[in-house]
Amino acid sequence: MPKQKDKKKRVGFLANIKPGALSQELGIPEEQNIPVTLLTKIKNAKPGTRIKNPTAKGHSSIQVTATTKKRASLALQLKQWKK
Repeated sequence: MPKQKDKKKRVGFLANIKPGALSQELGIPEEQNIPVTLLTKIKNAKPGTRIKNPTAKGHSSIQVTATTKKRASLALQLKQWKK
């Protein structure tokens, strides 16, 4: 009989994904979709820079890190993959 941990084991590039990590970094609830314009802006920015959130009503800025950039790139690819 397989153990409980074996059932939850993920394969390939999905093994290291932390669900909801990008939403938490950006301050967007997990229930809401992250806008594609924000993801592309993060993907095109250099790590270490601050960008303004084009979809926020206030003066929201986001610090772009290498990890944030990787997560945004993956999110864009997964959004295209669903279609």
